[in-house]
Amino acid sequence: MKQDVDIAIKCQEMINKDIYFMKEALKEAKKAFQKNEIPVGCVIVHNDKIIARGHNLRQTKKSVLCHAEIIAIQKANKKLNAWILDECTMYVTLEPCAMCAGAILQSRIKRLVFGAYEPKHGACGSIINLLDNNEFNHQVEITSNVLENESSAILKNFFQILRQKNK
Repeated sequence: MKQDVDIAIKCQEMINKDIYFMKEALKEAKKAFQKNEIPVGCVIVHNDKIIARGHNLRQTKKSVLCHAEIIAIQKANKKLNAWILDECTMYVTLEPCAMCAGAILQSRIKRLVFGAYEPKHGACGSIINLLDNNEFNHQVEITSNVLENESSAILKNFFQILRQKNK
């Protein structure tokens, strides 16, 4: 009985951490929104501390590579002075695409937590799941739908405004 209670407490603590860090990723998404970028935000956490932040900058930098996840991975690499991020968790507001899922695998990120599924380009469960393949030498734990409504709402709002501007 005590073991069940301990497990329940640990699960609740993890849920609380996931919500806290996803709110931080949403702050990054809002920064992207303010720059007229697709509002996707990301934070990378190591030992319960944010070590890197990123948000989409594709339009600003005129580069297809400037996804929130890639920017955050580069910053985390620099912060830890390592290309392997095997003790890190990535929080991102939108399901990563194939490019970002590949970078997550290559950087050996331990855990991915995301908000909303991406039905057109998602590579972590929507269209395919690159991270769920036992042939790779690294496996990534995935938690989805954390603050899904908030993550979806900012995207819907952005595209609604964009469609109105384009009329």
